Amino acid sequence: MAGILDSVNQRTQLVGQNRLELLLFKLKGRQRFGINVFKVREVLQCPPLTNLPKTNAYIRGVAHIRGQTISVIDLSMAVGGPAIENIKDGFIIIAEYNRSVQGFLVGGVERIVNMNWEKIMPPPDGAGRYSYLTAVTEIEDELVEILDVEKILSEISPVNTEVSASVIGDGEIQKDLGERIVFIADDSAVARNQVKRALEPLGVQTELAKNGKEALLRLREIAELDCKNDITERVGLLISDVEMPEMDGYTLTAEIKADPKLAPLHVILHTSLSGVFNQAMIEKVGADDFIAKFNPDELATAVKKWVHCD
Repeated sequence: MAGILDSVNQRTQLVGQNRLELLLFKLKGRQRFGINVFKVREVLQCPPLTNLPKTNAYIRGVAHIRGQTISVIDLSMAVGGPAIENIKDGFIIIAEYNRSVQGFLVGGVERIVNMNWEKIMPPPDGAGRYSYLTAVTEIEDELVEILDVEKILSEISPVNTEVSASVIGDGEIQKDLGERIVFIADDSAVARNQVKRALEPLGVQTELAKNGKEALLRLREIAELDCKNDITERVGLLISDVEMPEMDGYTLTAEIKADPKLAPLHVILHTSLSGVFNQAMIEKVGADDFIAKFNPDELATAVKKWVHCD
């Protein structure tokens, strides 16, 4: 396991090419799951855990790792499965989501695979555990499930979506937008609704898409049917996640900027991904801004800024 996260610099070259690398792991049983390597800081054998009173039932304890106290979430329990029993034989995936660091307790960790986002598909419709998926893919003729970690984290510690009164202001954003909408693309239903709720107090009308491909097709449709010159006649701004099945946010942005009718559209990349490459990537693909999830005041302020720039 020592070398599983080596050569990170090489992996950054995949970003912007509609590619990613998945760390494959198992919870209980044979089913494989995947997590984007860029969200993973470290993988280690589960250390001794300290129990804390009055914590969420999915939190099996806290671990003290490299001077930091990290909550350890049993991923199997979090998606409605049985608890991982032999903790000492399990592994912890240390990951950074939404400006915080978590430890995910899993039954076993396998390897890293290089994938194309086009092969990462939206999950099938249905109830049960599929409600905790953002995507699925097939590796070696077996289904690999990609969990909606933002949904899991929101159930454990709900995110505040209220925008401060001082940021809402006096309705100037409505004057700037007029009848135009703000378009939101994110594969997590929880994340889409968080953005929508944060913008509602500003009087913003929104339209939602589940991934980059769906967003691109819809934006082209709007530009073709409803716009005389370009997309900004109907859409004031795009807020896009980066990690999405079929087409990621970087590729979506690059496609938008390469299309004359879409190119004037301002794009904010809004993602739980962390890493020093992000600022370089927004310039590479032509995005206007990058915001780490999830701070409603920062998001609302950025929306006001870029809508006003039209």
